[in-house]
Amino acid sequence: MSSTVFKSLTDTTFDSVEGYRQAAEKADSPQLTQALNHRLQQRESTLRQMNAELERQGDELVTKGTLTGEVHQMWQSITSLFGNSDDNVAERIEEGEDYIKNKFQEALESDQLEGQERAVVQQCYNEICEGEQFGDMIERQYD
Repeated sequence: MSSTVFKSLTDTTFDSVEGYRQAAEKADSPQLTQALNHRLQQRESTLRQMNAELERQGDELVTKGTLTGEVHQMWQSITSLFGNSDDNVAERIEEGEDYIKNKFQEALESDQLEGQERAVVQQCYNEICEGEQFGDMIERQYD
C-alpha cells in the first residue's frame, strides 16, 4: 500500500491536470490556450508516473478528482470565475501551481515517503517546478 502522503500528492496532481484542462477551455487567447495545453500534457505525464508507482504497489490508480480539499476547490474556481478572462485564468493557475509545488516540497522534506515513492516524487518535482515557473510567467504576462 502506498503512503498517505504519496496518494495525496497523486490526488493533487490529478486535480491539477483537470485544472489545466478547464483553464485551456476558458482561456481567450490562442497563445495562452496553446501554452496551457502544452503544460497539460506535461502534467498528464507526471500523473502517469505517479499512477505507475501506485500500480507497482498494488494500489488503486487515481482516475478521478478528490472532490474534497482546497486544491480541488481552487482548480474548480477556474470554471466559476465571473469573467473567463486570461488574467483570471493565469491567476488561478499561478495559485494552483504554488500550492502543488509546496505540497511536493513538504513531502520531499518529510520522512513519510518510502524509497521508491521518494524517487518518483523527486523525478516529478522537476516538472512541478516548471509548472510553478510557468504559473508565475503567465501571471506576469496577463496581469
